[in-house]
Amino acid sequence: MRTWRVGTFSMGASLLFLGLFLFFSKFLHLNLVQIMTAWWPLLLIVLGVEILVYLFLSRQEKPMLKYDFLSIIFVGVIGMVGIGFAVLNTTGLMNKVEEVMAREERSFELPAYSYQMDDSIKRVVVRTVGYDMTIEATEEKEVSMFGTYRVQTGKKEKLLKSADDIIAANKKGDTLYLNVKTLPNEVGPFDSQGMMAGTILVPKDVKLEVIGNNNSLTLKPRTLANDWNIESASSIVVDVAENSNLKVAAVGVENVSGKDGEWQVSEKENAEGVDNNARKNAVYQSGEGKYRIHIANAFEVSLNTN
Repeated sequence: MRTWRVGTFSMGASLLFLGLFLFFSKFLHLNLVQIMTAWWPLLLIVLGVEILVYLFLSRQEKPMLKYDFLSIIFVGVIGMVGIGFAVLNTTGLMNKVEEVMAREERSFELPAYSYQMDDSIKRVVVRTVGYDMTIEATEEKEVSMFGTYRVQTGKKEKLLKSADDIIAANKKGDTLYLNVKTLPNEVGPFDSQGMMAGTILVPKDVKLEVIGNNNSLTLKPRTLANDWNIESASSIVVDVAENSNLKVAAVGVENVSGKDGEWQVSEKENAEGVDNNARKNAVYQSGEGKYRIHIANAFEVSLNTN
C-alpha cells in the first residue's frame, strides 16, 4: 500500500491553483504582481488542510507525520516568492517596478503660458536650462511660451499640470524675469530625463536678455525694434529677414556659418596676440543696423537670411 507523504498533495494543488490563476488572468486582465500578492496564502491553507486530513484519516493511535520534503521545498519557494511580492508591494517598490516596466516614450504639449505686458516693463530676462529653445519677436503685448516635451512614462496623463510647473515669472522694477524649469526627474535606480522644445514670444520693442545653459537656441527677431543680448549657449541659429534693421555681433565664438560674405570675421586677440583657442569676433549687418543682437560665450553661430 502506498504511503501518503504530506506535501505531495500541496504541490499538486499549488500547481493547479497557479495554473488556473495564470489562465484566467488572460481574460480578467490581471498582472503577475496581482496574482502573486493575492493567491500565495492559499499555499498555507492547502498545506494545513493536507496535514489535518492526514491526521484524520490515519488509523494509528499516535500517527507519525511523513513529509515529502522535495514537494514542501517547492511549495515553500513559491510561497516565499509570493511573500516577497507582497512585501515589495507594501513598500511601494513593486508599483515603481511596474511603472518602469510599462514605460514608453510619450510626447505632450507644454501647458500654455502668457504674461500680459504693460508700459512699466522695459526689459525681459530669460534664463533657460538644457533644452532646445526658440526665441521670437512678436507684435503682441505679452510674453508667452508653448511647445512640446517628451518623457518616458507608464502613465497616460500629462506630467506637467500647469504652466507653473515649467516656468516661473517675477517682476522686479522695470524687468520681467522668466526662469524655465527642468522637467520632473526621478532620482535613483529608475532615473529618467525628458526632452523639451519650447518657443518663447517676446514683444519686439522690449529689450531682451537670454542666459543659456550650453543648449541650442534659435533666434527669430523678425522686425525687431530693440536690442537682444544672448550668452552661454552652445549653438545659436539666427533667422534674419531681408528688410530687417539689425546688427548681429558674435563675440568670442569658435565657429560662424552662413552665406559667403555675410559675416565680417576677425580673430579675437589677447595681450600676446592671436588667441590660442582661435575664437572669432564676427559681425553681420542688415539695413542700417539700428537694433543689435549681441552674442557672447557661444560655440557656434549660424546665420539664415531670407
